[in-house]
Amino acid sequence: MKNENKPVLITCGDPAGVGPEVAVSAWKALKEEIPLCLIIDPQFLPSDIDIKILSEPPNSKDIENNTLTVINQKFGDNRTVGEPNPRHAEAIIKVIERAVQFAKSGKCSAICTMPISKSILKAGANFRFPGHTEYLAHLDESRNFAMMLVNRYLKVVPATIHVPIKDITKYLNAEKIEKIIKTTHQELVNRFSITNPHIWISGLNPHAGENGTIGDEEKEYISPVIKKLQSEGYNLLGPISADTMFYEKKRRKFDAAICMYHDQALIPIKTLDFHTSVNLTIGLSFIRTSPDHGTAFDIAGKNLANPTSAIEAIKLAWNLAKKEQRDK
Repeated sequence: MKNENKPVLITCGDPAGVGPEVAVSAWKALKEEIPLCLIIDPQFLPSDIDIKILSEPPNSKDIENNTLTVINQKFGDNRTVGEPNPRHAEAIIKVIERAVQFAKSGKCSAICTMPISKSILKAGANFRFPGHTEYLAHLDESRNFAMMLVNRYLKVVPATIHVPIKDITKYLNAEKIEKIIKTTHQELVNRFSITNPHIWISGLNPHAGENGTIGDEEKEYISPVIKKLQSEGYNLLGPISADTMFYEKKRRKFDAAICMYHDQALIPIKTLDFHTSVNLTIGLSFIRTSPDHGTAFDIAGKNLANPTSAIEAIKLAWNLAKKEQRDK
């Protein structure tokens, strides 16, 4: 069955956080234009909406606009909004696993995941992955994956993701940077239809190392990889000092930026437009997006959560899925 007949599947994330409420808000905003279903325990949904409970995603034509289609996942324990429960950990993980199975078997066109708490999953289920992205890549058996943050201003990719600052150089090397550049290039071409994309790469150290006076990583393996791939035809520039590459005049010159660590990439994009930024996992065999915020336990259930990032994440997932189908 073609993916164009399949909905976007939203995972609930941690049910004590804002995930369920922003998912419902996003469904209300998009139900007339995008076929959606939500995998969650139905007891966690508000009583003032109509739901239809199924065991797997239906065809898009079978989804009624004014009824939320729910893929049933029992959690087996009550929920207190704002108070995360480690006893929910196994069910949260099961939701993710089922969503990936549905995506890989073609039963949904894409997945959009609501936020999880890694500490809760570790406490309740000995979760051994540093983040959502790494677990999805594990389920997909992907070794060349990365996290791309997308909004109307920027596309940025951190070469390392959920790694402590003191350990970054343990994970960075020429092979990893080359894979990240190639994966980013491929996604820009295939998913975003950008021919010969311009990709800028930051340095790791202040002022990109300043010729080795503030660190050797640029000279040892960042610059050599860039030069190697330039010789192969990749349209690259770098390493560039991260503190100067994101102001308006410069960011108009590249299609995506690759940074060496998490905050180097996420601070500029979130500063430019926090609420519309979307997390897209690149290098997977299926489309996965997520809102670019966390569980926000402190405001869960208080009607304060802004659903804009979730709405944008679902729209991006759906548009990428439609393009993927057109390209087949």
